[in-house]
Amino acid sequence: MQQQTNAVVERFGRFKRIAKPGLNWRIPLVDKITGRVNLRILQLDVEVETKTKDNVFVRIIVSVQYFVSPDNVYKAFYSLDNTNVQITSFVFDVVRAKVPSMLLDEVFEKKDDIANAVKTELASLMDDFGYTILKSLVTDINPDNQVKAAMNEINASQRLRVAAAEKAEAEKFLKVKAAEAEAESKALQGQGIAGQRKAIIEGLRTSVDDFQKSIPGASAQDIMNLVLITQYFDTLKEIGGQAKTNTILIPHSPGGMKEFVEQIRDTIITANEVGKQANG
Repeated sequence: MQQQTNAVVERFGRFKRIAKPGLNWRIPLVDKITGRVNLRILQLDVEVETKTKDNVFVRIIVSVQYFVSPDNVYKAFYSLDNTNVQITSFVFDVVRAKVPSMLLDEVFEKKDDIANAVKTELASLMDDFGYTILKSLVTDINPDNQVKAAMNEINASQRLRVAAAEKAEAEKFLKVKAAEAEAESKALQGQGIAGQRKAIIEGLRTSVDDFQKSIPGASAQDIMNLVLITQYFDTLKEIGGQAKTNTILIPHSPGGMKEFVEQIRDTIITANEVGKQANG
């Protein structure tokens, strides 16, 4: 006899004993093996078609794992004629009672609840027939093809909206950072120009003081004229030293620096007068 299999022995049509794996004796023509009971864990896949609360037809596959314990061989053999048909009927009854009260999304979310309901119902019923329900699983949920296509479109639309929002947020972040960088650059540029001008003023003041100490009697105006003329020639030298330049020099003479200095002086005087009037 095969391992994990028990045989049911009858004598003259009446139950005699359960023959377990190993060496067994029976009287020829008197004792007869009526049937065998498999003690292994078996699995039955049941496909149930039903309708959800939102009127969507779905096909649900429930896998039921069950077995017969050695102590229940007699009950399992004589209680049910066709075990698979009985289990299938019970699964149909439970699924079709529970799923119609759930929306389609809930069926996917609560498939474990459906499996547990099937196991609980089957365990109490099949125990009376000698069968133990080990586990019940909802292995597949298949809506109508049109419904699945619609669900995929909804999911794709949601993902596109999320992607668009993320892209917009990223662009906003880049613009904000660019604006902050530009503002910081402008501030640093302004600080640099202010520092440059301050350094020029300090340099001119030092030059004027040193020049007056070296040449007694020289006025500040004379020193400024000399500085401007020096910068004028330095500028011409720098322009002339470049190999490629688009600068056009208009004929003029260094004597024009006098008019330039006078314009600067007049502008400074006018600005001072306007400031005094505004403060007064």
